[in-house]
Amino acid sequence: MTEAAALPGQPRGGVHSGPATARAVNVLAPNPSAMTLDGTNTWILAEPDSDLAVVVDPGPLDDAHLRRVVSTAEQAGKRIALTLLTHGHPDHAEGAGRFAELTRTKVRALDPALRLGDEGLEAGEAISVGGLELRVVPTPGHTSDSLSFHLPADAAVLTGDTVLGRGTTVVAHPDGRLGDYLDSLRRLRSLTVDDGVHTVLPGHGPVLEDAQGAVEYYLAHRAHRLAQVETAVENGYRSAPEVVAQVYADVDRSLWPAAELSVRAQLEYLSDHGLI
Repeated sequence: MTEAAALPGQPRGGVHSGPATARAVNVLAPNPSAMTLDGTNTWILAEPDSDLAVVVDPGPLDDAHLRRVVSTAEQAGKRIALTLLTHGHPDHAEGAGRFAELTRTKVRALDPALRLGDEGLEAGEAISVGGLELRVVPTPGHTSDSLSFHLPADAAVLTGDTVLGRGTTVVAHPDGRLGDYLDSLRRLRSLTVDDGVHTVLPGHGPVLEDAQGAVEYYLAHRAHRLAQVETAVENGYRSAPEVVAQVYADVDRSLWPAAELSVRAQLEYLSDHGLI
């Protein structure tokens, strides 16, 4: 067994620009950080024999990156016909307006403030472009407007920040809510069990070959963290910073501000359920 195969979700290895499935090509944005991992994955999706493509998450407002996405599609003989957003965080969506100018496409998103054009996105909606079919999967929790996109022909799902290719994601309280996030993970698990999804195309990090394993790991991780937070509160640590210092003591301190958002979401969840 390779080292990658032993990790949750069986990550494919390094993060690179290039084909990931028969219908999905990644263009990695040059915005690496502790929060964005290797950078934002901008996905170009198209049927192999079609001249039309869909782009999911153009990424940051970086003109060179946006032009590279366009040129990657054009070199494959494809014209970008539609832009979709998984959610509104700047590392995914800030470049959408400029990208729409470059491609003359509409931008569709759950949040009306992010749209360019009249059409939004609805749960369960089927999107068809040049024979490519995508299905909209509501996955709130990381943010209230988070969506995933099911790509049935490749048995894949594009998860934005709901499931990452490495590590775990932040429940961005107060906009993100833990109860919603747990429901979203269960919804993704249903895709793996009932719809045969086995590949995760994440917003950051490597492609995951074992979608069900990744989601199960996320659910177990959340249950473990929630138990740790509950124990910390029982031991007298009441504020979010105090809980972070106890529960995330082994985590790089540069990530504590993000961890505090998740802890606030967990404290709210425990309170709402009468557990603290």
